[in-house]
Amino acid sequence: QVQLVESGGGLVQPGGSLRLSCAASGTFFNINAMGWYRQAPGKERELVAAFTRGGSTNYADAVKGRCTISRDSAKNTVYLQMNSLKPEDTAVYYCNAAIVRSTWGTYQENDYWGQGTQVTVAS
Repeated sequence: QVQLVESGGGLVQPGGSLRLSCAASGTFFNINAMGWYRQAPGKERELVAAFTRGGSTNYADAVKGRCTISRDSAKNTVYLQMNSLKPEDTAVYYCNAAIVRSTWGTYQENDYWGQGTQVTVAS
């Protein structure tokens, strides 16, 4: 089984910073893509930042210049450094990954989600 375990959420004042972590565990062949989404109350889940299949990064316009996604491939972990946080950044942040597993010589990619971590920006 594959699991994505997130950490680092919490309550922060406007203008503050948080660093989220997401570690993939289990048995798998490769992580093709990995990133962060968020869902605010009453809104749809949206992309925040991600590493694409080509290895480049993709950011939502709302967080460009304030957030940085990074990774430690040896640890199968991605990080999201969020600075200059605003109340509108308040949401549950979810880690997402496209992971390839091998079963009897057959490779298959599946989409995985973490359980989510709450980020609240308030004074």
